[in-house]
Amino acid sequence: MCEHGNPVDEGDPVNAWILSFLLMWFGENAYAGVTRFAVLVGNNQGRADEVTLRYAESDSERMYDVLKDLGGFRPENMLLLQGEDSETVRQAIVSMNERVRTQTDSEIVMVVYYSGHADAEALHLGRTSLKIDELQKLVRGSAAEFRLLMVDACRSGAVTRVKGGTPVAPFVLSVDEKLPGEGAVFLTSSSVNEDAQESDALKGSFFTHFFVSALLGAADENGDGNVDLAEAYRFSYDQTLRATSATVAGIQHPTFHYDFRGRGNVVLTTPGAFSAKRAQLQLPLGRSYIVFRGGGRGGPVVGEIDLHSSSRKMSLEAGLYYVVGRGAQHLLEGQVVVTAGETRLVKDSELRRVEYAQLVRKGGGARAMHALQGGYGLRTSVISGGTVCQGGFLGYQANLRSLSLTTRVYGCHAEHSNDTLTASDDELAFTERLSHFWDFPAISLELGLEVGGGVLFQKFETSGVAPSRKTGAGQLGASFGIARELRWGLHVGADASLMTYVFPVQEDGKVKVAGRVAPRFGLYLGKHW
Repeated sequence: MCEHGNPVDEGDPVNAWILSFLLMWFGENAYAGVTRFAVLVGNNQGRADEVTLRYAESDSERMYDVLKDLGGFRPENMLLLQGEDSETVRQAIVSMNERVRTQTDSEIVMVVYYSGHADAEALHLGRTSLKIDELQKLVRGSAAEFRLLMVDACRSGAVTRVKGGTPVAPFVLSVDEKLPGEGAVFLTSSSVNEDAQESDALKGSFFTHFFVSALLGAADENGDGNVDLAEAYRFSYDQTLRATSATVAGIQHPTFHYDFRGRGNVVLTTPGAFSAKRAQLQLPLGRSYIVFRGGGRGGPVVGEIDLHSSSRKMSLEAGLYYVVGRGAQHLLEGQVVVTAGETRLVKDSELRRVEYAQLVRKGGGARAMHALQGGYGLRTSVISGGTVCQGGFLGYQANLRSLSLTTRVYGCHAEHSNDTLTASDDELAFTERLSHFWDFPAISLELGLEVGGGVLFQKFETSGVAPSRKTGAGQLGASFGIARELRWGLHVGADASLMTYVFPVQEDGKVKVAGRVAPRFGLYLGKHW
């Protein structure tokens, strides 16, 4: 589903700063005298004609965990609903509203979050529906002084999927009447006529991923150890725009709508506070980082800190994590152990360097990596009595998933002589190589098949008659190579090919096809981009 809010619903940076200003009028102390309630809903299933989502339910669990661990939400005041129908969700919100009404000795914060399918009229909870206007009334009707409704939904697709149901008009989260309490904020994951998307790489929706990252500490712009709603929104907005700008579905603009009375600033989490089970992971400047739980990329994504984020800390439970830093020319990745109560600074020297060409070949790149190469080459003679032919080559390489395609143009020259003549042998050749690389920390090994063709030129100097010859030749062979990545996308390598040359010869006045095996060797320098 595509959503937007009124009257301030454009989701641009100016509106984000307006939200920041407005939030300064609500809740001055992070948790003092505040009781927090939350209903978090995720459903991967929609109507019969809607594709099953992969991460809506896990997104709701991630939001539950971060609010519980860092937001002052007590487990007894939270409900996590995954894969439930509309009646269960309706009754959960009603029940939570009843509990809120019984609280008389503190201010109340109420959060309702939904991730799943929807259209202009309703949330699609499996085969059941919850009307949008009813959801708004349930949130409006809460006696909490502050209410936050977050909706992450749109149409469905693949790989980077569009979330939700059918391409119909988006619903409007509007606030056109005063609320009985102090105020409410409605956040949506996309603007009007846009798609909310989820990503296999992030193992979740873009918007929820960045909102959770914000709450873990990535959005703590002023470094006070707290993340307020304005900081979280600005971070989520900026990062969602950045991440969706390269997707097929297009840019996704998160939006907000507000209705405020009161004073102060709504703090959502306190990632700067230490506990007996948590630690601070501090990441260096200069690149973006994604943190996975466990010892590799296969674990759940915990959070992300952007290249331009002023906050470089993330609050994590003690344990083993896998950190991936993305720079301009390469990745840095490796395992990091964090211990409760510590601030764990990650150093580049602790992480393994992975060039983007290697990443693509491992299936971890969204596009091919290209390279230009040039070097020295030699081959043994393919003509009786000839000597080693030395020269050079220029090449272009496309690194694809699992395979690489290399195109080269060779030229070489050789001379030899005897008592009766002096001869020069030259070759101009063109080859295509299809190969597979095995990438190791220090080197990469290559094994491939190579085909090509070229022209062999011979000139003779003799006291007799020996006309020059020009012969076309086909080539077929196998190749082996070794390469090492340097800095700035440069790499060096050496390779060897066992080539069979096939060309016509004249014997006894007849033209026959001859074959000659000639090993070829090369040393080169290349540049990836």
